[in-house]
Amino acid sequence: MQAITLEVAGLSCQHCVNAIEGALDKLDGIHSAKVELSANQVFVTYDDSKINVDTIKGKIEEQGYDVV
Repeated sequence: MQAITLEVAGLSCQHCVNAIEGALDKLDGIHSAKVELSANQVFVTYDDSKINVDTIKGKIEEQGYDVV
């Protein structure tokens, strides 16, 4: 199990939290995804044998947010 913290620009409301957490939770290999709105960060634990960081970043960007 791996854990990463990503800086994400453009987070402003609960909709942002729901969009990112919901999208990441659907990916195979994600153990947990938690958005910290006030810090503009996303904390993700994942199985690196099933998913990689680039896929996680791509899914966040698909939701309309920029991973810094």
